[in-house]
Amino acid sequence: MDGVLVHENEALPGAIEFVEALKKAKVPFLVLTNNPIFSRRDLSWRLHASGIDIPENHIWTSALATADFVSQQIPHGKAYVVGEAGLTTALHEVGYVLTDQEPDYVIIGETRNYSFEQLTTALRLIQRGARFICTNPDYTGPSSSGDLLAAGSVAEMIRKASGFEPYFIGKPNPIFFRTALNKLGAHSEMTAMVGDRMDTDIRAGLEAGVETFLVLTGISSADSVEKYPYRPSHVVEGIKDLIPLVSKPEASRGKASSSAD
Repeated sequence: MDGVLVHENEALPGAIEFVEALKKAKVPFLVLTNNPIFSRRDLSWRLHASGIDIPENHIWTSALATADFVSQQIPHGKAYVVGEAGLTTALHEVGYVLTDQEPDYVIIGETRNYSFEQLTTALRLIQRGARFICTNPDYTGPSSSGDLLAAGSVAEMIRKASGFEPYFIGKPNPIFFRTALNKLGAHSEMTAMVGDRMDTDIRAGLEAGVETFLVLTGISSADSVEKYPYRPSHVVEGIKDLIPLVSKPEASRGKASSSAD
């Protein structure tokens, strides 16, 4: 979302037209985000407020991918969760019970209200054998007043204290894109990913085997591309440059698109 479709709740040039072109061409698509705080309904409303009309079922978050992952590993299990409604709702929807009594997993997500008590409980449960999951590896998140501590930083603290490594679900883990592909019913060879970060979006897209487009309206610059050992399939100024590709008649032949924040 951020850096590709919107910037500080304002639609980026061409974002509205790009999404409408996808709909007109009947190209299946998902909007991806590592942010597990908000539900799909919340994010759909946020996009709608910026002028971009994306239904809830076209949004895929690290919280949803985490819930999908644990439900495949241990169906109808139990989890101790540090996070917000986006994560807890996703887990409830796959039949998980949220508890601090012998959980199968400790899941660290994002919240603006991390508490010492919660993190101590998480630490002790992991030490007693609960499996350690984190929704996303981001160390910081953006805000209008500067960087905020994010899930990756909190997970690192617990890793140091417990001696156990967390398993991260969100980008750059390619499993995040693969769960999105499953939701689209798409094959990697027929899918393109649009993102604004080399270290998460492009890396995850590359490892998931999809075609990658780096837009320069977010985190990564054109110069930064040369610093990485891998490259995107394409580099474009912004999402507006991709509208002609979607509008071509051949774009309607079952191709899928994923936009990452």
